[in-house]
Amino acid sequence: MNPSEARQILETLVNGVDPATGEVLAEQTPFNRLVVVRALFQAIRALEQREKPARTRPQPGNAGKPWSKEEDKSLLEAYDAGAPIKHLAEEHARTKGAIQSRLLRHGRLQPATADSSES
Repeated sequence: MNPSEARQILETLVNGVDPATGEVLAEQTPFNRLVVVRALFQAIRALEQREKPARTRPQPGNAGKPWSKEEDKSLLEAYDAGAPIKHLAEEHARTKGAIQSRLLRHGRLQPATADSSES
């Protein structure tokens, strides 16, 4: 059974119908209890989220790779010369977050500055 099939069965139960027979469930069934219906809705939402295709952003070419001494030096020189973080990220094929983290590590940014920096 795949998640879509499971979701359809849960939706049928939420609507008070036996998924196997199509008959209306008896009034005294646990599936008619409010707490059970809420739990079924939660399960349905979780399955819907799982079915959505994950939107992943393409990562820059050097994302996750270690920094060389030469790259660190180049980054710091460009930052000290006034290059904006966005430009540095493009130049080094890294994310803006990676650039900010590296500048923080080298004392060029303070934690509060790194959080609010949008350049």
